[in-house]
Amino acid sequence: MSVEKIGNRNLVIIGALIVQLCLGSIYAWSFFQTALNGGNPPVGVYLWPSLYSQLPFAAGLASFALFMIFAGRWQDRVGPRKVATVGGILLGAGYILAFFVDQVAGSDALLGTIYLIITYGIIGGAGIGFAYVCPIAALVKWFPDKKGAITGIAVAGFGAGALVFGYVEQFLLNFYNVPTTANIGFPMLILGVVYLILVVLGSQLLTNPPEGWLPTGYTPPPTIADGAGTGVMPGQMIRTSSFWLLWLMFVFAATAGLMTLGNVKTAALAIDPLADAVVIVGVMSLLNAAGRIVWGATSDRLGRENTMMLMFLILSLGMFTFAWMSTISISWVAVMGIASLIGFCFGGNFALFPSATADFFGSKNVGKNYGVMFTAYGIAGITGAFVAGPIVDATGSYFMAFILTGVLAIIAVLFTLVLKSKRSS
Repeated sequence: MSVEKIGNRNLVIIGALIVQLCLGSIYAWSFFQTALNGGNPPVGVYLWPSLYSQLPFAAGLASFALFMIFAGRWQDRVGPRKVATVGGILLGAGYILAFFVDQVAGSDALLGTIYLIITYGIIGGAGIGFAYVCPIAALVKWFPDKKGAITGIAVAGFGAGALVFGYVEQFLLNFYNVPTTANIGFPMLILGVVYLILVVLGSQLLTNPPEGWLPTGYTPPPTIADGAGTGVMPGQMIRTSSFWLLWLMFVFAATAGLMTLGNVKTAALAIDPLADAVVIVGVMSLLNAAGRIVWGATSDRLGRENTMMLMFLILSLGMFTFAWMSTISISWVAVMGIASLIGFCFGGNFALFPSATADFFGSKNVGKNYGVMFTAYGIAGITGAFVAGPIVDATGSYFMAFILTGVLAIIAVLFTLVLKSKRSS
């Protein structure tokens, strides 16, 4: 079937952006974290240890990656609309249940942490995991001729979500910062209702094209895995060396990006005490979103492996430069520039790896296959969140943390060379 106008595939893009914008709000956790630590705004009832305030976010990332495996399999059977709708319900429920953290925990930081891990982290993260893969899988099938660019556009919404909803969270925290009743519950409640409505509505626009549909004039290239672009299942995929090379590349590149995202505020202030952390994070988020589109579109022209090598090289240079900056006194504007470059490359992962999964293992089962591939991000969520802590505690500097992650990016380049040689052999 090659009829071009089988449906309005642009509506699928709109639905994807609505869904992903809400899901990306998980990256704005730092605003809640600051409040829980008793920072700005000064939410006086919270003076949680830093480790406690990081755990709901870490749980959310882990739950996100875990449940995406099941979501990918399910959406390949029943389509993206139903699965994304369930994701929206779970995401909203996680935030709405988090509203009761003060009633459940009172002033007990440990009990409050456990409650937020369950509600915001596990339930909300599961919602993200169910909904995230659906727009990507649907758009790859609607735009097989532009897999990199269209995936980049879809996940750019996820990257921009942190910027958009970060300011919303800051506003709500300030608005409800009444000295006698200060809490994060009401912002969680409002956001939960908003996410529930928007994700469920956006999900209704997600559909798959008819089986075998292709844009007019497009002939799909053969894939490495099966030569036809269809039929490769996760069990077959994980028995290939190509999968493990891609998986490790994803782990190494995402670890570097997540380590920077998680520590950029503290690292920037250590370099320049006058650093405007809000501006740095905001600009980094914008470049993160832009990188998803730019690297995805570039890969459609230069090829997936060539683009990955270029992106990983730039990422490594950014990490090494940040390491050098941590040893000198320099303006925070320069720090923002390097952090934004790292964010630009980090965002590219989420355009390149879904499209590479479709390239190597076919588009038919891309939902379940990318769900398995995305476990690399779950591992990176753990290593990226905690790699800096022991090093900084031991050395008092971020220098070796950035050197280590820069080396991981170089290893990703070498793995890409091996992957490219396999394609040409």
